[in-house]
Amino acid sequence: MLERKDRLILQELQRDSRLTMQELSSRVGMSSSACWRRVKNLEETGVISRYAAILDTRKSGFNLSSMTLVTLARHERKHVDNFVKEVTRQPEVLECFATSGEADYHLRVVVEDMDAYNVFLDDFILRLPGVSQVRSDIVLKEIKADTALPFKA
Repeated sequence: MLERKDRLILQELQRDSRLTMQELSSRVGMSSSACWRRVKNLEETGVISRYAAILDTRKSGFNLSSMTLVTLARHERKHVDNFVKEVTRQPEVLECFATSGEADYHLRVVVEDMDAYNVFLDDFILRLPGVSQVRSDIVLKEIKADTALPFKA
């Protein structure tokens, strides 16, 4: 369980990971050295896994987003392992979740346009061994896209 000070630090870093240690420590009410130690601990324990710039999908040239639902024909270990290995290497796949329900996997895919999505399906997804069904839900409008976890301080 995270301590209150750690949650405060994480809230601030999720808002702006480019804060200097002095700015961060001031916002959470700690000395810079104590704040630095906590941040280092959060990094070393994997709570903070990385820092990244969050880009606007469309302004970056990726005009088509899809929630792609994939069902495997059989759940043999070799098919599952291969699917997971290949999907994690595919740059168009931003997120992949193993799920319960009708589909085995939900992928969030971004590409430049419909032609690029068709290539993604034909040359990648539909060629993976064990894939039996693919359903594409094309995103018409992004209502909310956030990466911040909802910490209560």
